[in-house]
Amino acid sequence: MHQQPHGPAPTDTSPDTRPATSPVGPPDTSPDTSPVGPPVGPPDTSPVGPPVGPPADPARILVVDDDPTVAEVVAGYLDRAGYRVDRAGDGPDALALAAGHRPDLVVLDLMLPGMDGLEVCRRLRGRGPVPVIMLTARGDEDDRVLGLEVGADDYVTKPFSPRELVLRVESVLRRTRPAPAPRPPSAAGLTADPTARRATKDGAELALTLREFDLLVFFLRHPGRAFAREELMREVWGWDFGDLSTVTVHVRRLRGKVEDDPARPRLIQTVWGVGYRFDPAGREAD
Repeated sequence: MHQQPHGPAPTDTSPDTRPATSPVGPPDTSPDTSPVGPPVGPPDTSPVGPPVGPPADPARILVVDDDPTVAEVVAGYLDRAGYRVDRAGDGPDALALAAGHRPDLVVLDLMLPGMDGLEVCRRLRGRGPVPVIMLTARGDEDDRVLGLEVGADDYVTKPFSPRELVLRVESVLRRTRPAPAPRPPSAAGLTADPTARRATKDGAELALTLREFDLLVFFLRHPGRAFAREELMREVWGWDFGDLSTVTVHVRRLRGKVEDDPARPRLIQTVWGVGYRFDPAGREAD
């Protein structure tokens, strides 16, 4: 009697010519970004990429697709990438969700029942600017152009890699979301806000002149580094030549406003033979 061979079945390495049953593939950990088959096994919970924007304020993404498999896979990848995700299966549901919680970006299928993606995009953009990435099984150039003309910011043709879609989402958000304002430099209880032109020490506002303020900002941005007076004149004053005693006088005046004991400065230290160094730790000068 013929017996079945023991051990695992051999792997079939021949190309699979069967039609795909899903436009997106399962979450995986391989670097390959090509589309794969329908989801099999437990989902991959590894992160796809860093969240866009501050962690306390993740971007809200609205995924609109009538294929539940596509919506689930795309939403899963976006969720693991750090985004808040809403899902809609048709145009009216998408518009209602967008009205309740305005999305930062919409991943929108072109072929939707009842109201197609082009009309959904028109209505969304009629309420205000919102980035849109179109999804479609169509490969016709006219459809891609039409989607871009109604306001889509990017266009992805099915089948697609969910990882690639996440990267496209990140790229569109970087272009459309305002960059966070840089944090004012601060150290040793000192803070200088260049936008407001306001400096404080332990929360109390300092009365600084224009050059004193600029000098403090420069020191705060370059802690621990020694600068010659010529360098300070060039970087803070913007002068390539001049009376270097100007720097000496301004350093002395700034010390009088930021040091606990200006006669024994610990923050703005003199580096003999070089110039000055800002030491946030306030250690005794050598």
